[in-house]
Amino acid sequence: MTKTRIDILRHGEPEGGRKYRGHGIDDPLSDLGWRQMWAAVGTQWPWESIISSPMARCRIFAETLGTKAGLTVGIDERLKEVGFGDWEGKTGEQLRAADPDALRLFYADPVAHRPEGAEPLDRFRQRVGLALDEALDRYAGRHLLIVAHAGVMRAAIS
Repeated sequence: MTKTRIDILRHGEPEGGRKYRGHGIDDPLSDLGWRQMWAAVGTQWPWESIISSPMARCRIFAETLGTKAGLTVGIDERLKEVGFGDWEGKTGEQLRAADPDALRLFYADPVAHRPEGAEPLDRFRQRVGLALDEALDRYAGRHLLIVAHAGVMRAAIS
């Protein structure tokens, strides 16, 4: 039996720099982000298919790579980043200015200290898990690239 291999690639820097972007903000990659993505994939592309988050910072690169490599690109809504609710679009500095303890509490216990309106982590992990389970079934025995987000990577590991 041939093993299925999945590589997960996080998007590069989006336009607008560092801020909390879940699935409520759809900034595309910056010029630096594009360079980061091409540096990450190099010139040898071992993948047989690509799946991407629908967010522009992932999808546009995945589609461009797919065209260059002659690979199919699937878009899976379940691979979008976790929703950050009221933190969407805000920088760490802005959040600390509004509440000096918010980020510290969140990073100490992200389940108990979610931003207002944020997507529940159990629901996020479930949707990412379902996407990965389906990818394992659909691409069994193949080498797959998933272009997604840091949160998706964390959910996959958990």
